[in-house]
Parts: sequence; C-alpha cells; structure tokens
Amino acid sequence: MNARHQLQLKLAPWALLAVSAAWGAAFVIMKPAIERQAVNSFLATRFVMAVVAMVILRPSVLKKLNRELVLKGSLAGLFLGSGYIFQTLGLARTGAAITGFVTGLYVVLTPLIAALFLKERINAFTWFCVVLATVGLALLSLRGWSVGIGETLVFVSAIAFAAHIVTLSKWSLGLDTYALTVVQLTICALLTGVISIGQGYETPPDAGVWGVVIFTAVICTAVAFIVQTWSQAHMSSTKVAVILTMEVVFAALFAVLFGGESLSLQVSVGGILVVIAMYLIVMKEA
Repeated sequence: MNARHQLQLKLAPWALLAVSAAWGAAFVIMKPAIERQAVNSFLATRFVMAVVAMVILRPSVLKKLNRELVLKGSLAGLFLGSGYIFQTLGLARTGAAITGFVTGLYVVLTPLIAALFLKERINAFTWFCVVLATVGLALLSLRGWSVGIGETLVFVSAIAFAAHIVTLSKWSLGLDTYALTVVQLTICALLTGVISIGQGYETPPDAGVWGVVIFTAVICTAVAFIVQTWSQAHMSSTKVAVILTMEVVFAALFAVLFGGESLSLQVSVGGILVVIAMYLIVMKEA
C-alpha cells in the first residue's frame, strides 16, 4: 500500500463526515429560506442548479445516457423528488431537529419495503429495530392525542427515500452511478418545476435565499455526491452508512446551536431511540 492510498484511507471517513455535516446544516439554513420562497420553487431552482453543476463538472456524463438508464433513473427520480418535496413541506411546519430525526427513519423503513415488494425476509432483529424506531417516532410526533402535520409529511418523505433506496438496489447494478444520479436529479427538477409553475413559480427573493439555493445545490447535492462516491471507493458500505447517519445528529446539533430550537425531554428521548434503531440496523449489515 503506497503513501497516497494510505492518505486516502485516512481522509475518506472525514470527507464523508463533512458531507453528513453539510446535510445536517441544510435542514437549519433551509427553514428560513422556505419561509420566504415557496417550497417547490425553492426545490426546482436547487435541482436545476445541481444538474447544471454536475454536467459542468463531468460533461462526458451525457454520453453515458441510454434508454435503460433513463427509464430506471426516471422512476427512482420520482421517489427521490417526492421525498424531497414532502421533507421540505414538513420542514416548513416543524423543527429542523425533528425533521432530521424523522427523515432518518428511512434506514429502518428500507428493509420493510424490500420485504413487501421484493419478498425479502424480515428477521426478529429487524422487527426489534422497527418497534424501537416506531416508539421514537411516536415521541417525536405526538402532541397529546394528535399527530403533528409536519412530522407526518416528513414521515411520508422517509417512506419515499426508502423506496428510492430499494429501487436503486434492484436496478443500479451495471449502470453508471454518476449518470444515474444526473437523470434522477433531472426528474426531481422537472417534478418540482412543473408543480411550481402550476403554483406560480417564484425566483429566490433575496441574496440570502440565493445563497441557500446555491449551497444546497452545489455543496449538498453535486459536491456531496462526488465526495460520497470517492469515499465509498476507500471504505466499506457499512462504515459509509454509519457515518451518513450522523446527518441526523448534526441536524439536531445545528438546530439547537444556530437555529434557536430547544429539545424537550420527550423529543430528545424520541430522537435518541430513532438514532439507536438506525445504528443497530446498519451495523447488523456488517
């Protein structure tokens, strides 16, 4: 093993941790932005910029597009776009920390969806993680005898993200990952673009919102994907999954430190249970 490869092995986890931190920060900085710009207009602008950035970074990706890749990428993109729409709608109605926790449930929901549609067997340990996560979700979202609409919308997004993962695991083998991502993000841009046009598209109203759009499009989408792909070439998929679940922890941390949010005992316990369920189910795959 040469010195360069050793350095890459040391840098990869930290690079991936930086991606998790950027994704966690996105919850906090997006919240005030989507109060000043309609959700779908914000997302449409973000995804268009992300696609443009990825094509500029690697123009040769356009030569990788074929019928199979476009068809499979388009369906995966519908799940991904739906996830982002419901997640952002939920974020507008609840806190950034809770949004991060509930979004993280996709890790637990993925094996359930795989069992339902791919007939994969669910063992007792997975059911334990599901129950643990469900209790955590209840503590996060229950308000007396009612369920918060924001948390419900984010939970729907977690289902969509889980379906997206299952779809990719079924279809992505043998397809160019970068090109597949470009197709998915293009579908996200079209989906949110059509909805925003129907609602009356709004351009970002000020420099602050433009800054958030650029940050989430370039850093949290285009650059994050490149870093994730590079990191995965130098570490196991299980280690990647564990580090990426830190997005939930960063979301809560930044929400408290910079978003002015406070976590009640009920929400804190619920979030801890969700994180534990996420880590257990990821480590089981080791």
